[in-house]
Amino acid sequence: MSKEIFLCAINNILSGTCAEDCSFCTQSVRYHADIERYNYKPIEQIVKEAKLAKEIGTLGYCLVTSGKGLNDKKTEYIATAAKAIKKEIDSIHLIGCNGIANIEQLRYLKDSGIDSYNHNLETSSSYYQQICTTHSWEERYETCLNAKSVGLSLCTGGIFGMGESNEDRIELMRAILSLEPDAVPLNFYHPNPALPIKSRDITFDEAVNVISKMHKGLGDNKILMIAGGRELLFGGNEKVMFDAGANAIVIGDYLTTYGDAPQSDIEMLNKLGLKIAINCPGHN
Repeated sequence: MSKEIFLCAINNILSGTCAEDCSFCTQSVRYHADIERYNYKPIEQIVKEAKLAKEIGTLGYCLVTSGKGLNDKKTEYIATAAKAIKKEIDSIHLIGCNGIANIEQLRYLKDSGIDSYNHNLETSSSYYQQICTTHSWEERYETCLNAKSVGLSLCTGGIFGMGESNEDRIELMRAILSLEPDAVPLNFYHPNPALPIKSRDITFDEAVNVISKMHKGLGDNKILMIAGGRELLFGGNEKVMFDAGANAIVIGDYLTTYGDAPQSDIEMLNKLGLKIAINCPGHN
């Protein structure tokens, strides 16, 4: 295989302070999940961690904040972090993942060095009220449109295995494709005893089918990333997800759960004969 795999790292720079009721998310304060919670990671620490990610071959670097969306303080903080990273690292694709945002906020982030905005639709419009009641699916979709309108690359996907039907999965994939994103992260629900959704409701074969369908809709020139839940579903069987069309993975830890050690993932890619991408397909 000569396929190139895009590596993305996540930095949870503001953790576990969200008041929303998303029933899949340990960062909600409502569920009292046993996670690390903190406000505003120091900028110098974020830059240091970005350098470490770059050293292992990461192209995409995602700055994630918990909470419904952006406010003035959070927007300025992300902009400051982005400028500091870009001052130290030239060739890194910065991704903001900061919730619901308006055009003015997103334009400011773009001007400050953010290249992409990640805002997931999570599930179908039809099923959304079953997993979140404190904000609407439509707000999520509008944020994605806002990101595209200011010239940011759009990264949007969802979580599979939260009790949704197959029809919901198809509806979600159609909604994602309607936004014509540059990158799609596919997450597979990672259960936590504190959360209302107690178990993952998707089989290995169903997950592979989701990847295959998403790849068919996206085509070869976009990023199809396997993110949360990858190790639980595909650990030791990663070749199947790449064969189904995935061309990117999150490397290292996730928001509140641990991933495999980066070196383990690099060894896995080498063993499969896969190269680490040095350019972002379909991105600015």
